[in-house]
This record gives sequence, structure tokens and C-alpha cells, in this order.
Amino acid sequence: MSDIDTTPRTPGRTPGRTPGPWDAPTPAATSQAAHAPTPAVEQPVEKDQSLVWALASTALMGGFLWWITGSAIVAGAILIGLFVHEAGHALAMNKLGMGPARIYIIPFLGGLAKARREPRSEWDGVLVSLAGPGFGLLAMIPFAGVGLALGQAEWLAGAFFIALLNLVNLVPAPPLDGSKALGPVLTRVHPRLEQIVLMVIGVAVVWWGLSTGRFILAAFLALSVFAHLKRGVWRAAWGTLSWPEAGKSLGLYLLTLAICVGAALAALLPMSGGDPAGALRLGLTYLGLNSSGAAG
Repeated sequence: MSDIDTTPRTPGRTPGRTPGPWDAPTPAATSQAAHAPTPAVEQPVEKDQSLVWALASTALMGGFLWWITGSAIVAGAILIGLFVHEAGHALAMNKLGMGPARIYIIPFLGGLAKARREPRSEWDGVLVSLAGPGFGLLAMIPFAGVGLALGQAEWLAGAFFIALLNLVNLVPAPPLDGSKALGPVLTRVHPRLEQIVLMVIGVAVVWWGLSTGRFILAAFLALSVFAHLKRGVWRAAWGTLSWPEAGKSLGLYLLTLAICVGAALAALLPMSGGDPAGALRLGLTYLGLNSSGAAG
């Protein structure tokens, strides 16, 4: 069978001739073009962070942590915990087709894992947001091991602050991971519920930062809360979770939260003589929420 036999007859086209590039498109071709799948939206390609700036930002962050903690071991633990936390986000992004993800250290504020593409669904977004705190706890293992082996509280404090880093990120206040994990669940109930709850919690976290002397964190969160307050519809890009996905998201969030709390208390148990209540009081003291105790 030749091409001439199968050539469709269309207006403006010579019978028996193979269609050329200047011929009018056939109805079938027009229909196929109209129903062609829309390509995935990609973020603009950014240049990788230069090695000099990456080293400088890491050094600035390490020096800042040393200044506020007074301990090179604790500062190193937090910095390593920050990298592992962001690596958890990046691994999830790459696994879910959002990569290649990049990790940035932001002096005086923390870290950022940036994807190349938006998540395909809200469920993927929830998984990415919880991958950081979940994976980040692995950084505790060497510090807790050395602390137990040497009996030195400074190493255990480093393990505790790694757990605390991941725990604070689960607070549902923008732009922390908790807002991206719990926010879609609240939206599933009612679109305005997410905005109200996250704004209230965000204001409370800003007040906590100001009242405990964490002014840089308070200023950063205040700017983020203000930016989110100016937004309109929050989740038009991906839609909402289904009810089963909302249930799984809530359960996964609560499980990750419970693991982070348990890891933080476990790191403090040796420092409190094995007393869970004492470990809890010590943890609250580190957070500036227990004025009756003293951090050790």
C-alpha cells in the first residue's frame, strides 16, 4: 500500500499528493493538537550557587551558630543537621519528579531545598515537606552515640538541637514545613480554615520569638506571615487533597511530630538522670518556655 492510497482528501489540497508543510491541517490533526497533553510547568532554570558563595554562606552560618550557642560542637551539630534536613527534601523532590533539586544555605536563617518543577499534586507536596524533618533526624545518631560513649552532655545537646531543628520546622506557620504538610489538610475542610489557622499560629510563633530574644527568627517569620496574608487563593495551582489523602497526610504529620518529640526527649534523658519529666522541663527551658529551670 502506497502513501498515495492513504492520503486523505481535504479542501485546498491536490488529490493523490502527500501533504506538505504549507497545506491546511486536517481535522484529525487539529483535534489531536487541541487534545495534546500540556507539558509540565517548570521553574526557570537558575544558575548553581558558586562554590565560593556556598563555602562563604556555610562559614557565615556556622559562625553565627557558634556565636549564639557558645559551643563549636553544638554549632557543628546544627549545621550538619541543617544539611541532612534539606537533603531529605531534595531526595524526595528528585524521587517525585521535581528535580534536580538544589540545596542552599542562607546565612543567619537556615537552609532551602529548591525544586525544578512544581509537585504534581498536593499529596506529593505533603511528602516533600515531611521528608525533611523525618530524614533530618538521622543526623542525631553520631552525636548521640559519641555523647553516650564519652558521657559528655555537649554532644547530647548537639543531638537534641538537631531534633529541635526538625521539630520547630513542623510548626504549622508559614513558611515552615508544618504549614505545607498540615495546610492542605485544613484546606480540604474549608479553604479559609488554612489561612486562619496558619495566620494565628504564625503570629503566636512571632510573639514567641520576640519574647525569647530570637529576633532574627521572629523578623523572618513576621515577613513570611505578612507575605502569606497578602495572597489570595493559596492552592489554585495543585487543587486540594482527596479525603483519603487528607487522612493520610494528617496521620503522617502527627507521626513525624511524635517521632521528633520523642527523639528530642531521648537526647535529654541522660542529661536529666533518666527522668522523663526532667527531660521535658529541660527541653522547655531550651525553648524559653520554662523559667523555673536552667539549661545545662
